[in-house]
Amino acid sequence: MSDLPPFTHPPSLADLDLMARAALDTLPEVLRAQCTDLVVRVEEFPDEEVQVSMGLESPFDLLGLYHGVSIDRKSLGDVPGGPDMVFLYRSPVLDYWIETGEDLNRLVRHVLIHEIGHHFGFSDEEMADLETQA
Repeated sequence: MSDLPPFTHPPSLADLDLMARAALDTLPEVLRAQCTDLVVRVEEFPDEEVQVSMGLESPFDLLGLYHGVSIDRKSLGDVPGGPDMVFLYRSPVLDYWIETGEDLNRLVRHVLIHEIGHHFGFSDEEMADLETQA
């Protein structure tokens, strides 16, 4: 990820997508191999359905979201319901970036790893350990 420039202006959806893909490359191979079918999408905000179902007061309250069935809960007998997906929400991420001054590449990486952790069914502690290792 170090070859990505630090941002001093709001990056586009495509810029955040590139940052997320670079962050995926930092995952340990044993985890990355389990993410080959995971779809990562960058959108401006969570859609209305997500906002309602999660009881958000504001669309800025959610930086990312995992949508799917975590690996630890999947069964061979399950009927596939579409690909597992990780959403990163550009405007909320940028709002948080501006508020905190945190490095944007690190922030995107943190949100992505957290959401991928849900894909694996990890606890928050396990996700923190994963981020430290990656």
